[in-house]
Amino acid sequence: MDFTFSPEQEALRDTVRSFLAKETPSEYVRAMIDDERGFTDSWWSAVTDLGWPGLLVPEELGGAGLGLIDLVVLQEEMGKLPLPGPFFSSAVCATLAARQLGEEGLLADLASGRRGTLAIEEVGSADPLDTVTVSARPAGDGWELTGTKPVVLDGHTADFAVVVARTDDGLAAFVVDRPEAARVPTLDVTRKVGRLEMNARPARRIGPPGDQRSILARVGDDVGVALSAETVGAAERALQMATEYSKVRVQFDRPIGSFQAIRHKIVDMLHQLELARVGTHWAAWTSEVEDPLRQEAAAMCKGFVAEAANMIAGENIQVHGGVGFTWDVDCHLLFRRVKQNDVLFGRQGWQRARLADLVIGTG
Repeated sequence: MDFTFSPEQEALRDTVRSFLAKETPSEYVRAMIDDERGFTDSWWSAVTDLGWPGLLVPEELGGAGLGLIDLVVLQEEMGKLPLPGPFFSSAVCATLAARQLGEEGLLADLASGRRGTLAIEEVGSADPLDTVTVSARPAGDGWELTGTKPVVLDGHTADFAVVVARTDDGLAAFVVDRPEAARVPTLDVTRKVGRLEMNARPARRIGPPGDQRSILARVGDDVGVALSAETVGAAERALQMATEYSKVRVQFDRPIGSFQAIRHKIVDMLHQLELARVGTHWAAWTSEVEDPLRQEAAAMCKGFVAEAANMIAGENIQVHGGVGFTWDVDCHLLFRRVKQNDVLFGRQGWQRARLADLVIGTG
């Protein structure tokens, strides 16, 4: 089986690299750390002009009509910065939710540059869908939501949020316009997060009737694979940084890369990175072709990539030594990104337990 990217996908990668180098340099990334919104309108307009918000949206709805494997290309490159702004929350999370739920109107809006986000998780380390306590009840011609979503990516700037809530029939998705969540501090200073508190908040239900749990579980899997691709990109950048630093940092009149201890660290980092990369590509492929092993691949991907990237980003700091702990280099930004990605959309502990259940059964 050939897991290499097509010429078109490699051309897309080149385009992404060129754009990010020009429009999203390190100075921009660091400036957005202190920016309340986390992005500029001109940057989002440029991304929209390239059609990236509609990457996963069918062509007839104004999108590019591409798939999860193509998205992996973008996510890997964006993870290397690591990218600030609402691309992941809108073009990935909200779009995957709208696509699985069959919401063509939302998909067209997202492709045009309207920003959405996805609010699933609440408090807990088990299956994210099991943590949902936000309740929904009918109110007139619509619905009302009550409860709190403590972690909503870009929830303070999104035009709308797809909120997962519990009804009498089970789990369902609802659209909340202008969520205006309260921004909260997080470990990853390059990704903004909001806390959405709702008390009889008006909303409209989307998607098919009845319990939508199976649909929402699929959304969570695909979002997790896309997040893993971003994590792989951050880990690759960390390995590149460690390798380059080991060539120029001199100790005892020799580059530290000549010492066996450093060599072993970097080889171990490369080993973990390649396993994480292959696992992510495989998981994206299984989703795109509806392979019978799709769920196992998604669980394996999210569980392993998180662990590998934490190791790689941590070792990058160790190779840099004292300077690796300072604000002046990007080691900590990459570590923050992969560490926070670990706990988003299904923590690695739960993913491993889930994988075991899928492989050997629950009895």
